[in-house]
Amino acid sequence: MVLSKTASQTDVSVHSTFASRYVQNSLPRFKMPENSIPKEAAYQIINDELMLDGNPRLNLASFVTTWMEPECDKLIMDSINKNYVDMDEYPVTTELQNRCVNMIAHLFNAPLGDSDAAVGVGTVGSSEAIMLAGLAFKRKWQNKRKAEGKPHDKPNIVTGANVQVCWEKFARYFEVELKEVKLREGYYVMDPVQAVEMVDENTICVAAILGSTLNGEFEDVKLLNDLLVEKNKETGWDTPIHVDAASGGFIAPFLYPELEWDFRLPLVKSINVSGHKYGLVYAGIGWVIWRSKDDLPEELIFHINYLGADQPTFTLNFSKGSSQVIAQYYQLIRLGYEGYINVMENCHENAMVLKEGLEKTGRFNIVSKDNGVPLVAFSLKDNKRHDEFEISEMLRRYGWIVPAYTMPADAQHITVLRVVIREDFSCTLAERLVLDIQKVLHELDTLPAKVNAKQVMAEEENGKNGTVKKTAIETQREITAFWKKYVSERKTNKNKIC
Repeated sequence: MVLSKTASQTDVSVHSTFASRYVQNSLPRFKMPENSIPKEAAYQIINDELMLDGNPRLNLASFVTTWMEPECDKLIMDSINKNYVDMDEYPVTTELQNRCVNMIAHLFNAPLGDSDAAVGVGTVGSSEAIMLAGLAFKRKWQNKRKAEGKPHDKPNIVTGANVQVCWEKFARYFEVELKEVKLREGYYVMDPVQAVEMVDENTICVAAILGSTLNGEFEDVKLLNDLLVEKNKETGWDTPIHVDAASGGFIAPFLYPELEWDFRLPLVKSINVSGHKYGLVYAGIGWVIWRSKDDLPEELIFHINYLGADQPTFTLNFSKGSSQVIAQYYQLIRLGYEGYINVMENCHENAMVLKEGLEKTGRFNIVSKDNGVPLVAFSLKDNKRHDEFEISEMLRRYGWIVPAYTMPADAQHITVLRVVIREDFSCTLAERLVLDIQKVLHELDTLPAKVNAKQVMAEEENGKNGTVKKTAIETQREITAFWKKYVSERKTNKNKIC
């Protein structure tokens, strides 16, 4: 006698995932499920939900690399199961990291001989690199103050208000006062003169940004160094400089080799750079390089032997993957100076194409500089009716992810849009983006003003005429009536026979 089975009881491997019971129930969100599901079903369900994510290649908010060559992708997958911290078990991976440190140190003009080993370490990104560099500065300052018999409980660090949030994290987590140089309209980076004026005997370092997140501009590290040298002579202090080159560290050496920002300046003691930005590696790799061994206090370095041999370690985390370290070494030897120069020049040229296209619309002010990180930051010349946030939102309908944000203090009244030009953003895409922005502008021109803009305009007009200002409710009713009329007209026109 043949016994039939229901679909839910049969071997699901012979059925389509979409014909199985596993797509009938919602995915667990808070608790682990009691029963297992087939691997095909797990993959399909998760993959389907991930389709709702944005396209990484069109994510123009991010500086992080979103494309690498297939050969490097294969290296990454082949080494994805290696734990980098197992140095004795994976000695070649450790050697590749050391080679990267040496190459980057020479790129930054560290005072090394041809065979000297550089002082540095790979990290999971520039945030960890900055934490490590900051700890080194803090400990050196504390040791010096203790030796002089002076108070050492109120360290501070001087930065611009344009620094990335990781500096605020460092200050809060490690109890260091953050002294910020405020910005002003038209000048969106740290003013070296004001920065040096804020330095006192408790300043552990001044942090300069090579490539501001806000507009890509390089801060004047050379001027900062010269001013600080003079102040140190006058006061007897030895306040150093850290350069946060997260974005610009792999740009300046290739596009602006004559620019002095690195270890050529005597007060620059450490530099961080993001390998996963213009180092052209996927997310998860950063580097911090010190000028010399004297700039990294020995007591911050831990030595472990329970993995098979004595191993020095100076990181905030322990275990991490080896893939990104290997990918960085691939890019350094695959591209070389020639390749990096070509990539950076292409990025710069495509940024200029986008900038010129935006200027031709006549609707935007360009906030970014031509020299610096290849990005275009821009704001509306007139945002009374519609603002940059609306443009950002409407561009998502075309697939583009373009962030809109306000500047830090004291320029918070300025709102900008920013497009980061990465290796995989071509001239064709730049031209297409300009066309889509023009479409958005045209559509916004046909829409009524946003509520708050309408209120402002009404208040300005009432003030001029000396009339009584409308209340918020009255203004809202007026806009609602306008919208109803607008929608009705659109429906009527749509039903007309052409």
